[in-house]
Amino acid sequence: MISGRTKLVAHIGHPTESFKAPLVYNPWFEHVGADAVVVPMGVKAGDLAAILRPLFRMSNILGALITMPHKVEVVGLLDEVTTAVKVAGSCNAVRLEPDGRLTGDMFDGEGFVRGVLRKGRRLAGARALVVGSGGVGSAIAAALAGAGVATLALADARPASAEALAARLSAHHPGLEVVTGSTDPDGFDIVVNATPLGMTSGDPLPLDVERIAPSALVGEVVMKEVHTPFLRAALARGCEVQVGTDMLFEMIPAYLEFFDLPVATPDRLRALARLEPA
Repeated sequence: MISGRTKLVAHIGHPTESFKAPLVYNPWFEHVGADAVVVPMGVKAGDLAAILRPLFRMSNILGALITMPHKVEVVGLLDEVTTAVKVAGSCNAVRLEPDGRLTGDMFDGEGFVRGVLRKGRRLAGARALVVGSGGVGSAIAAALAGAGVATLALADARPASAEALAARLSAHHPGLEVVTGSTDPDGFDIVVNATPLGMTSGDPLPLDVERIAPSALVGEVVMKEVHTPFLRAALARGCEVQVGTDMLFEMIPAYLEFFDLPVATPDRLRALARLEPA
């Protein structure tokens, strides 16, 4: 029940019809009796700058979830951002501080990393390959660097994107070995598809799966189906895999911590989520 004491978390993006967050967060808040609610707010491209600051003048707002098309634009509207935001070049969470400042963070990559660690994998000192240097690929690369991988290889259909991400990583993680230009997964402990390949039937695989070591963990960001063709090929190779929805449910506890709200485990969130509206 929403009351005059309810704290608001805005979910800002467009179109709102595809938003899943309210169907995951709000059942959790109801379950634990937290007087908070995630509210979809349809903000079209070009309107964010006019809306963001006035929105945060409300006395009962905690923060905002930021989604497309605003993840990049919002960075320049904030007072402070984390290293993950600086590396990724995008932001998906904004928190109102007691002094009125707006702080931004990026949890797409954090969700991926938490999923890998939950599977018992060690990232410190590991070698990782991320194919795709767009928004989600950049966020995953930033989080892997923050988790202490020793080597990070980047590849993208647009080489300039991979090179720009490599430069940001080197600037903020000077001890990290960053290489670009190849999708060859041979010798890597973590292999990630952060491209849209797999969204459409008949898409080619993002890399040569036969070159992946069976001991590697293979991750996917595409959520169209649980096991995409890429993941099915990796499973046939003998690899452990991480499905796209793992990243979604792993990042939500990080969001809850960021907003100082009651924290849930990913499994509890899955059990309570109402992803198909009644």
